[in-house]
Amino acid sequence: MEDEIKSFIHVWITAIISLLYCYFITSKIPGGKFRFLSLLPVFYLFTVLPFNISSVHLGGPTIFYLTWLANFKLLLFCLDQGPLSLTSKPTPSLLQFISISCLPIKIRHYPSLRSPLNSSPNLDPSQILKSKYNPSLQYPKSPPDLEKTKSQSPLSLVCKALLLALVIRIYDYRAQLHPVVILVLYCCHIYLGLEIFLAMGAAPARALLRLELEPQFDEPYLSTSLQDFWGRRWNLMVTSILRPIVYNPIRSISTSIFGREWALLPALLGTFLVSGLMHEFIYFYFTRVNPSWEVTWFFVLHGICTAMEVAVKKALMGRYKLHRAVTGPLTIGFVALTGYWLFFPQLTRNHVDDRAISTMDIRECRISESVEVDEEVGGRDTNSGKKKLQFLQGM
Repeated sequence: MEDEIKSFIHVWITAIISLLYCYFITSKIPGGKFRFLSLLPVFYLFTVLPFNISSVHLGGPTIFYLTWLANFKLLLFCLDQGPLSLTSKPTPSLLQFISISCLPIKIRHYPSLRSPLNSSPNLDPSQILKSKYNPSLQYPKSPPDLEKTKSQSPLSLVCKALLLALVIRIYDYRAQLHPVVILVLYCCHIYLGLEIFLAMGAAPARALLRLELEPQFDEPYLSTSLQDFWGRRWNLMVTSILRPIVYNPIRSISTSIFGREWALLPALLGTFLVSGLMHEFIYFYFTRVNPSWEVTWFFVLHGICTAMEVAVKKALMGRYKLHRAVTGPLTIGFVALTGYWLFFPQLTRNHVDDRAISTMDIRECRISESVEVDEEVGGRDTNSGKKKLQFLQGM
């Protein structure tokens, strides 16, 4: 484990040095193909660096942060777009640039309340008309539609960490559990683990930058549709980075081909396909075996189903709506069952789940450490015994 931590530190020092190069040198090159060419070594480094880490819990976040988020944000940076653009207002500082590049964070920008209506010198504040951000005829502290997505409270994260610990403890009895129960445990493990690790990754940036950050999850277990699950609740950091890189360009191109009404469908399918390929890449880091493309088909299937859901909603035009008590369980059940069919097999077949569980089992770690210590002490005792025997024979 000590060597693994050293590799982890080395990887992140290299990543930070690469981002210093991006900030001080690459940013001086005009956006476009020349900036893209100057960033090719960084893209290569961020792609191969995670291969130096074999631990699931150290390698997983590193792969996600560098190979996916950082590379995609730097692609936008090539075009002087996205959160790293130095031409945006306010311009990100060096610390903000590094933090935004390689951490799962998105700075929350509140819309200004100083509209031409509100800034009128002759207008009594008590007579402000209703607007999108001021429906109650008062000056709010923050826009109401943004208050719905407040950051996770420390107490909520502690509760989720305790639930994750409980899930890990239940794994001790996997041999006696029904496969459906194991599926539920794996789904809970994925959700709780991701939310906790992403929150931990965002915590240093929140503390250092003292900025309000957008949450990474929004209670996905309350989803009422696939569109709601993938677009508004699950891993919102990925959603926000795929939208400008994949979704918007495909929709813009598709509009001229299929028309504005149907351009949404190929954009959805393309976005889910790219997400599936990136997950396939992440699985390759974990397993180091040739891809079986199951996880790609998982996301393609969800892209098709989400596109069909959107098309049906447009056709019905809100005339028929199922109650959320029906749509909620159907959505979560569909995600769980298709995950059991296509998402988890690559991980379980290559024992990635066993590696993840064993590294989180404190008792097993202590036993393995004690065995290593005993072997080391035993080896020293054997060597000292041999030296004593040689000394006596010499006498």
